[in-house]
Amino acid sequence: MESIGEMLKKAMADSLKDQERPAGAESAQELADRAIKDPDVQKFLKEHASELSKQAVQDSMTNICEFYLQKTSPVKAIADYQAELFMNGPLIGVRYLPTAAKRQRDEERAAESRIELIDMPKKLRRITLTDLDKGDPGRNAALLAVGKFLDEYEKHHTAKGLYLTGDFGVGKTYIMAGLANRVAKNGGKVIFLHLPTFISGLSSHFSDNSLQKEIQRVASCDVLILDDIGAETLSQWSRDDVLGVILQSRMDNDLATCFTSNMEMDDLEDHFASTKNAVDPVKAARLMQRVRYLAKEIIVTGRNRRLN
Repeated sequence: MESIGEMLKKAMADSLKDQERPAGAESAQELADRAIKDPDVQKFLKEHASELSKQAVQDSMTNICEFYLQKTSPVKAIADYQAELFMNGPLIGVRYLPTAAKRQRDEERAAESRIELIDMPKKLRRITLTDLDKGDPGRNAALLAVGKFLDEYEKHHTAKGLYLTGDFGVGKTYIMAGLANRVAKNGGKVIFLHLPTFISGLSSHFSDNSLQKEIQRVASCDVLILDDIGAETLSQWSRDDVLGVILQSRMDNDLATCFTSNMEMDDLEDHFASTKNAVDPVKAARLMQRVRYLAKEIIVTGRNRRLN
């Protein structure tokens, strides 16, 4: 694969060939005259006057002209890179650094790669905390808690998670998306999954014996967000050997874990007690101890934004 340096050299060589100017020494001198008078070139020469001799500047004219041409007639193939003069020993060199726009795009792509969405809409990758409506009083407690979570996580790389509960459509998932994207932007790895769909899809891992690997992957990520907990259909196995194992591992390792739910915590405990074939309040209470240890319950209110 062609390196960035090779690509830049080739693109610049093509640019120099394509310059429409008269052939011969005179046109080369005209180009040099224009380049040496360029304000950025003059600024560089003044800053490094004590390091440069007249001969060194003359010997560096090819690089000075290259810098000038890329500044005034940028090559499209390297539009994401900006030419810069630098002292290369006793001479002046030219190098190419990513533009601010490219650095921002690269940072955004890197952040996206640190968020894994499992059975969640891709549009959640685009949600930022600044996008969220802060004028809705029903969200104030949640947004304040998100801010405290992020401050704590940034300092200690862990924090007590949030359990956002409230009616349909009040924005719980979007608030969590804003949290997830901020964590990823700051370098953390996040798994954001829709729990009911995740639970129902676990059977697909039976055929290739990858179930334990999948459970461990979810259990060990930096930040885990379980969306819509309480809406899943549980068996004793999925409650105790899947959800219970994941939450126990995260509790033991003090890993940040967040939840969204239409159920308040007390109602979630009743949900955990009843599985397809049995009612077991003791195991439900044990599971809820893990949820309560991992996250603080916050009620989100407001209008149903899905109806707009």
